[in-house]
Amino acid sequence: MLKAIIVEDEYLAREELSYLIKTYSSIEIVESFDDGLAAFTYLQSNTVDIVFLDINIPSINGMLLARNIHQFAKRPHIVFTTAYKEHALEAFDLEAFDYLLKPIDEKRVQRLLMKLETHAEALEPIEQTQPQVTTINLYHENRIRVMPIDDIIYAEANEKVTEVYTAEGVYIAPYNITELVNKLPSQQFFRCHRSYCVNLKSIEEIIPWVNSTYLLKLHALSNKISVSRGHIKEFRKMMQL
Repeated sequence: MLKAIIVEDEYLAREELSYLIKTYSSIEIVESFDDGLAAFTYLQSNTVDIVFLDINIPSINGMLLARNIHQFAKRPHIVFTTAYKEHALEAFDLEAFDYLLKPIDEKRVQRLLMKLETHAEALEPIEQTQPQVTTINLYHENRIRVMPIDDIIYAEANEKVTEVYTAEGVYIAPYNITELVNKLPSQQFFRCHRSYCVNLKSIEEIIPWVNSTYLLKLHALSNKISVSRGHIKEFRKMMQL
């Protein structure tokens, strides 16, 4: 059975679409959201086949959410549901499955749902060759910043989230530091301590410290971070010390 979410901030529109999907298809609606950021957070840890997506929604608009979904290694198909015709070209540049204009026509929805179920194999998450990571999505004041990884100076564990330090300021990664390290290229980012991950390109000075360890002075920051004893051997090898 195909699984879908609805992202729509208008209650009546959300209920109407949900009713039509349940009436004319066997597609399971697993969640509904009235906020783009909440939907994005859900999709980071849950897999669905279809996202029915409005464009004018709070926190982050539908187009920004769609661009982020488009970067997923396994991504759902997107069906836009919107009153705005002018976004159609951009939608199909993002390989949207369809573009429904409001007010939604019931027969139009029926045809779309039939098409979705007839071509169910096209709705399986698309397998893609994993590209080289060049950016990562970080949070700041309810906004998503697509951060170039080269701009990351270091990251610090903070319970279930991770604080990411850049020359611009501090951002939040919505996962623990181990998960962050696994997303970043190992040849550039090093877990120098159980609480720290450092961008090796950002190291300005390596300072010998107690118990044969090191402190690291980093570009654009006044604070220093430590290399723990358990990581010294690998750090020396990577830095050719």
